[in-house]
Amino acid sequence: MPSLERLGVALGVILVATLVAKLVDRRMARRPLAPESVTRYRVLRRSLMSAIVAFGVLSALLVVPQVRAVAGGILASSAVVGLVVGFASRSTLANFVAGVLIAFSQPLRLGDRVTVDGEEGTVEEIGLTYTFIRTGDDARLVIPNEKLASDTIRNATIVSREKLAEIRVQVPLDNDLEAVVDLLRAEVAGDPRSEVLVTALEGAATLTVRAGASDAAVAEQLASDLRVRTHARLRAGGVLP
Repeated sequence: MPSLERLGVALGVILVATLVAKLVDRRMARRPLAPESVTRYRVLRRSLMSAIVAFGVLSALLVVPQVRAVAGGILASSAVVGLVVGFASRSTLANFVAGVLIAFSQPLRLGDRVTVDGEEGTVEEIGLTYTFIRTGDDARLVIPNEKLASDTIRNATIVSREKLAEIRVQVPLDNDLEAVVDLLRAEVAGDPRSEVLVTALEGAATLTVRAGASDAAVAEQLASDLRVRTHARLRAGGVLP
């Protein structure tokens, strides 16, 4: 087979492998999944894409006789193969294996709030070798997966994404505090996780109102709503002027 023809076949094989990988990835990406499943699924998709492309490139290279002869010699030498694998496993392969372990053991997931080496942020992407964490100032931490798999990580959302919206309001001490507490409890009565507590009596009575929210963003909005509703309820009850 002429050299140009072999080159055309090799390029065709690589192109087909790439297209197959894209089609498989697109098909897998259509499935709606829970947050914990999204992390595993995304790493699985990328691993599968990489395997398909790698298989295609290897198949294409074996079309060229010179490359096939070199590949055969390398495969026949177990010492060389062991050396290559050993070297790769310390860097790229180690990060890849760690990425797969992170995806399935899930010490962190996409969207989790985590603290790594004193830096706090949101997990934005878990790649095959690196994980990207977006910090509060919109910067990106790029951390090798091997480091994440071996270091201590503080995860604020690993147990549950649910948060509590909390506000504090002060009322004069000459009010009937039991009646005020009852007023505020009526305002959040629809939430079984809500509570109203008297948390301080210094100059004025400080009341803390808490209500459940599905995540941090909802909790922030709910806290704002609670301030408005609590103020209106206290004014209507004659507690505040």
